[in-house]
Amino acid sequence: MTSSIVPIASLLMSAFLMLVGGGLSGYLIPLRAVHEGWSTFDISLIATGYAVCFTVGCLVTPRLVLRVGHVRVFAVLTALMAVSLLMHALVINSLAWIVFRGIAGFSIAGGYMVMESWLNERVSNETRGTVFSVYMVVSMVALMAGQFIVPLGDTQTATLFMVCAIFYAVAFIPTGLSSAQSPQPLTVVSVNLKGLYLKSPAAAVGSLLAGIISGSWSNLGPVFAQRNGLSTTEGATMLALAMIGGAFFQIPLGRLSDHYDRRHIMVFAGAVGASMCFATLLIGMDNIYMFLGSMFLLGSVLFPIYSLNVAHANDFAEADEFVATSSGLLIIFGGGTMLGPLLSGALMDQFGSAALFMVIGASFVIYGGYAYYRTFRRPYVAEAERVDFQAMPLTRALTPQTYELDPRGDQPPADSENQTESSI
Repeated sequence: MTSSIVPIASLLMSAFLMLVGGGLSGYLIPLRAVHEGWSTFDISLIATGYAVCFTVGCLVTPRLVLRVGHVRVFAVLTALMAVSLLMHALVINSLAWIVFRGIAGFSIAGGYMVMESWLNERVSNETRGTVFSVYMVVSMVALMAGQFIVPLGDTQTATLFMVCAIFYAVAFIPTGLSSAQSPQPLTVVSVNLKGLYLKSPAAAVGSLLAGIISGSWSNLGPVFAQRNGLSTTEGATMLALAMIGGAFFQIPLGRLSDHYDRRHIMVFAGAVGASMCFATLLIGMDNIYMFLGSMFLLGSVLFPIYSLNVAHANDFAEADEFVATSSGLLIIFGGGTMLGPLLSGALMDQFGSAALFMVIGASFVIYGGYAYYRTFRRPYVAEAERVDFQAMPLTRALTPQTYELDPRGDQPPADSENQTESSI
């Protein structure tokens, strides 16, 4: 294993530093927005700006890399990440923050794509699974580390924004000083969303709902914690426990779905998620330990459901369509991450912070209910013909390059070369 990791240590270090910044900013910005007295809907607009520009970054970055190369693009993107955080500290205005967060979303998407394409070039098919697993662990540890930096500072001053900008800036150093050869231009996959839905309705609808759930939780979870009197440490613990629950249960759920109809596992996940949201509404915040326990169990299905969607869709795809199919689901998921915060934010302003779990719970009900409905519309795929489940990185948004690194993506899509036009 060591021999597989040493050649990519600088890339993993850059990823770690960038993800620490991502975890810190993802928790810090909603908290500061609450302190400024902004409405939850205003905060949701900031989150949506990030999601929209993240998707745009996935589409534009390959063309930038083709023009000027990986190193220059990554240098510019990390600079933009740092600038966006410093601008948050300089200009305290909700409309301006939509723009600043959009800049961050665009640059972070591009940063992920550059690093993942570089990692993909440095691994062989034999080491791909090991590297992908290490990358997932690095991602999770870095995000949690960033979240737990927030309690060490004061969210109402500029200090934490500066610290976050530093992490983004120094993320370029390990990669910039690396002697590794730049990889080939990034792949842009042609995506047919209508065809994807017709091929796998449960996965397409499930990805939209998974995006609504993930976008609501990751962006407005900190708002819920702050408005219900949790300390910044308790809020970070809430987010971390959900992430740990996802990491703990992702593989067992995935392995079950390899042996049984995946839609039945999706139904089970929907039932667990809805039950945990309902339990949270009943428990309230009176018993912090019971609340945190319910967050751990909520995370056990909140994060793995997207991986179930990807595996289910690829059961009906050709062997060389993995990246194209998964990238299509990613676009649908991205649409959900834009819609989720807007819906949850509006309802939280109207009905109180508990509306967050109403939206997430209702989405889980629809997720499980639609998967159950689809079991009557199409026979399940025989176990021998299924694609193996693969756990995905938790809580951080994915890019098409993530699927190039995925062990299931060894074969390039039949309809794409190094660069093809996207049709979305």
